[in-house]
Amino acid sequence: MHDIEPYHNWQKYYQADKDMRSPFFGREYSIYYENDVYGYYIDPHWDDIGSETLYIKLLYTDYTNNVAVLELFGEWNDTLHNDVMHLKRNVIDRLLKNGIDKFILIAENLFQFHGGDQDYYEEWFDDVEDGWISIINAPEFILSEMQKYRLDYYMNFGGTLQFENWRTLKPQRLFDLVDALMQRRLGA
Repeated sequence: MHDIEPYHNWQKYYQADKDMRSPFFGREYSIYYENDVYGYYIDPHWDDIGSETLYIKLLYTDYTNNVAVLELFGEWNDTLHNDVMHLKRNVIDRLLKNGIDKFILIAENLFQFHGGDQDYYEEWFDDVEDGWISIINAPEFILSEMQKYRLDYYMNFGGTLQFENWRTLKPQRLFDLVDALMQRRLGA
């Protein structure tokens, strides 16, 4: 797991540690492996959100279009660790306070999903009244688990939101594509 790094090619457009409105402002990244998931060290550039098993990287934030792109890594475990609470309270709430109401979660590096209560998903959904939450590139078994817990009521995922080539796009282009799909899905 230590060789899976967050996507770095958008750093010329945005760096969360240099953004005063980011939950990760001022963070200094070590060259040493300190964090782990189930005893396996992970790349030091993944950001700790307070969960034992879920880490993220805030890849891009655009305060004009009110969008944030987050890359997820590890195991999303609401059953044991209530990971959605950590994500919501430690990251999403800070972004919401700064006007972000559209969220693109890149989930190709999620290894497992265990659902639980829906309270935080419902709260997050209510908080983005004029926006949306989308998950792109989640493995099929993750999507099945999310559907089993009826998270598709709060988030959009699957189908046309599987972008195999997202890394070839600039962040604005990815947002434009996802936003167009979301407008179509939501009938706006």
